[in-house]
Amino acid sequence: MGGSIDLSVIIPALREGPNLALLLPLLRGVLNRLGIPYEILVITREPDVQTREVTAQFSAKLVEQTAPGYGGALLTGFANASGAYWLTMDADLSHQPDFIAKLWGEKEKAEVSIASRYVKGGTASMPALRFVMSRTLNFFFSRGLDLPFRDMSSGFRLYKSTALRGETYAARNFAILQEILVRGYAQGWKIQEIPFHYAPRQLGKSKAQLIGFAWDYLKALWSLWRLRNSIESADYDSRAYDSIIFIQRYWQRSRFRHITQLIAGEGRVLDVGCGSSRIIGALPPGSVALDILLRKLRFARKYSKHVVQGTGFALPFPDASFPCVLSSQMIEHVPKEPQVLDELCRVLAPGGRLILGTPDYANWEWVITEKIYEKVVPGGYAHEHISHYTRRELIDTFEKRGFKLEDTRYILKGELILAFRKPRAG
Repeated sequence: MGGSIDLSVIIPALREGPNLALLLPLLRGVLNRLGIPYEILVITREPDVQTREVTAQFSAKLVEQTAPGYGGALLTGFANASGAYWLTMDADLSHQPDFIAKLWGEKEKAEVSIASRYVKGGTASMPALRFVMSRTLNFFFSRGLDLPFRDMSSGFRLYKSTALRGETYAARNFAILQEILVRGYAQGWKIQEIPFHYAPRQLGKSKAQLIGFAWDYLKALWSLWRLRNSIESADYDSRAYDSIIFIQRYWQRSRFRHITQLIAGEGRVLDVGCGSSRIIGALPPGSVALDILLRKLRFARKYSKHVVQGTGFALPFPDASFPCVLSSQMIEHVPKEPQVLDELCRVLAPGGRLILGTPDYANWEWVITEKIYEKVVPGGYAHEHISHYTRRELIDTFEKRGFKLEDTRYILKGELILAFRKPRAG
């Protein structure tokens, strides 16, 4: 075909020669109608004669997998795919090629598109026991990992290659399907489900053993749960607002209430170190949210605000460019150097408001809270607090710069939120 490839179709196919003979001509017909450059990769172990013959007949590329299991087949496909998008599907005709046109048409809406049996409009024709097990496992994973997806075990998916290329995955079995979604969501990628009708295979017998299938999933749950509930997950800050842990939920909602009150009426806001907090969604029009972590900014796209990747040590904005600057829970995570505070002051317009939030290490309430938090939530932020400030220290620092303290707020005498007014020019 020549030139760049738009779509790589990856088909794990262990002893699926008869099904491939039916699938590949249908698949090529669908792809040709899309009118895009594509490649078809058939991934297998110890290919039999029929598999070799049928892949050659329909100009597919036969690739021998380098790692065992279904997960190993997918990883081999990813390593050999050169398309801008990667589509994974089964060889047994349970994933009808005609649906690829639907997935392709929706590709701009998300980095990962799942052909979903269990969202509204989706259906699945399968034996009753398998259906119940599948629904139970998906419900267990979705609820256990607090993810908004109904069909995490569907292997019929379209990926934007940049969301997967270079990533590493531990699973070598069917649990790789959940691992890809959890790690992708942790990186802030958008994932969507598109209703799909699943039909049983036409020929042969499934290679998946139901009990082993379920056991693989359960073994993977612990490692994925730890990732899902750590600060490595892009939506960590946002999720805390609805946490089942009362004190965490109360803390986040109190912070949201205090800060939204303090920015009200101040005009455009620069939120430095925004994370994925719901505060981003409450910023007034024209505001900018900045963070150094790209995964947080990917997730923050949902708030429909302007986001910028950058560091508090060198803010990428002109002097006096914002009438309000917010920095909540950022300064304790970076070395205690004047440069960070200098930058916050530099981009704030004369007469503008600076809102600064950080733990108050002068109060025993916070010291105890942090120690408890570190024990109860070992994947949380507590261990990252490398700079310790006090209310008196911050007030003295900004009063020396000519700022006037206008408001002091506390959350349970631990988290300190200060509002300063920058002196007007002249």
